[in-house]
Amino acid sequence: MLSSFRNSGRILATASVLAMVIAGGTPAAFAQQEGGAPRPDIAESVSAVVNDDIISSYDLVQRMRLVILTADIKPTQENLPQIQQLALNQLIEERLQIQELRRVEKENKTTILPTDKELDEIIADTVQSQFNMNPEQFYQALAQQGIGRQTYRDQIRAEFTWQQYMRGRYGSRMRVSKDQIKAFQQRMSDAASKPQYQVSEIYIDANSVGGMQVAYNGAQSLIDQMQQGAPFPQVARQFSASATAASGGDAGWISPGEMPPQVDAALEQLRPGQLSPPVATDDGVYILYLRDKRAGGSSTLVTLKQAAIQLAPDADQPTIDAATASLERVRAMNPTCADLEAKAGQVPGVQAGDMGEAEITGLSAPFAEAATNTPANQLSAPAIRTQGGLHLLMVCGKRTAGGEQMTAEQIERRLIGQQLVLVSKRVMRDLRSQATIEMR
Repeated sequence: MLSSFRNSGRILATASVLAMVIAGGTPAAFAQQEGGAPRPDIAESVSAVVNDDIISSYDLVQRMRLVILTADIKPTQENLPQIQQLALNQLIEERLQIQELRRVEKENKTTILPTDKELDEIIADTVQSQFNMNPEQFYQALAQQGIGRQTYRDQIRAEFTWQQYMRGRYGSRMRVSKDQIKAFQQRMSDAASKPQYQVSEIYIDANSVGGMQVAYNGAQSLIDQMQQGAPFPQVARQFSASATAASGGDAGWISPGEMPPQVDAALEQLRPGQLSPPVATDDGVYILYLRDKRAGGSSTLVTLKQAAIQLAPDADQPTIDAATASLERVRAMNPTCADLEAKAGQVPGVQAGDMGEAEITGLSAPFAEAATNTPANQLSAPAIRTQGGLHLLMVCGKRTAGGEQMTAEQIERRLIGQQLVLVSKRVMRDLRSQATIEMR
């Protein structure tokens, strides 16, 4: 059957839903059931119907609170419509997934969904890795925000089982040819000469949230939350529409050309540790966090220290000779990178310090020549004269930028993972198109 949608644009939270969600804690509208689960004392309304499976306003409020808690964001009147849309989409997809899994179980007379005991083990691993808590600590945190533990258990049951089902059903069918691996290796080789960025991402699909302006405003709201302390990985897991959401938005190392041109341009402007403003592309909006940056593989990076004596630009030859003799005294001590500062400090007028890591091509000509010609853990010869003084350069390390190449096995696993993501999206799209989904 074709999907039937009512009010399928941007969902606007009702005043009662807003009040219940934004209140925090266990509101007066909720009493406690046996076992500590919140129970609505108000009449529930229907938020959506998925193939006769009802999503109530209580389900929706519970899921919104769970999103707020696990993403560690603060609810406001401005961001609640976005949270509500996300929560409702999650609930609809999970209903469709569970319905499909139960259909397959019945058709094949098998068991796919985990038992309560198996689910307990899954949850224990999940909350430990994501929140550094044991299950009871996590359930207590849920209860403090008026969230029943069943809300979280339902989410994890659907999320985990669906991933396992997709991997089990389609993983063995995935084939990666030697030509595909060679093509991937060639792309990596070509990219090695370009700058590379270690990136975490959040992608908001404009089509899913009601248009580009809604996506852009939602991205800005999330950025505001992260600038106030919300952890990027937790926000990504809840809000990102990218395949990297499951890993907290970790996109790994990327090179120019792998992402939309607007993303490439934004990354060029970021320094490691910076969060981007919203980056609009053709179909949605990105939020980028640049964790690290490295030069292309054709560049050589050197780690440097120096011992130096300050000299005026117009210093006479006897002064230069005296400074040279002092630096030669340092050289005679055979310093290492570990003790250069200590040994240089024994010679009057000599200062030593760490220059960090730099590309050789980015150094001034005299320093670049010395860094190129000096072996690791040795001092340059002769001393280098600059406008600021006289310098001995110590090369503490050299490496080629660009990092290690992936093995063929690693490439195969990555390509299969990408194929599985695409298959899962296609299956979900088909389930939606065949379902009857009514928004109330």
